[in-house]
Amino acid sequence: MREDASGSVKSPRLLPWTHEGEPCWLSAGSEGGVLSGLADAIEAEQMRDGHEVLFQSRGLLEQSERLGVHEWKLIALRLTESLADVLRVSESRGIRLGVTDPTLGDDAEEIDEVPTADE
Repeated sequence: MREDASGSVKSPRLLPWTHEGEPCWLSAGSEGGVLSGLADAIEAEQMRDGHEVLFQSRGLLEQSERLGVHEWKLIALRLTESLADVLRVSESRGIRLGVTDPTLGDDAEEIDEVPTADE
């Protein structure tokens, strides 16, 4: 971590993607750069996708008596994927604001570990 011109400490940015399952970080001094802009765009897309999945899932759940196992599994998978994305955005923004969750320790599961339809 390093201090900016005002003397406040800047944390590296957790990016909304991984490399070989490991988190990717962007230097705190890179704010406003190309990668930072790309991360902003991806985070905005993930948030829009989350809203859309929630909207569509609510519509499907209104017809819950007609849903089969496959439909329930698909709804659960999409909601899980969206939740993982939104939690990553939240974690990244929280870190940059200096807000951390003390309940998340080394034993917390990675939010990128989302089941697939084959599992």
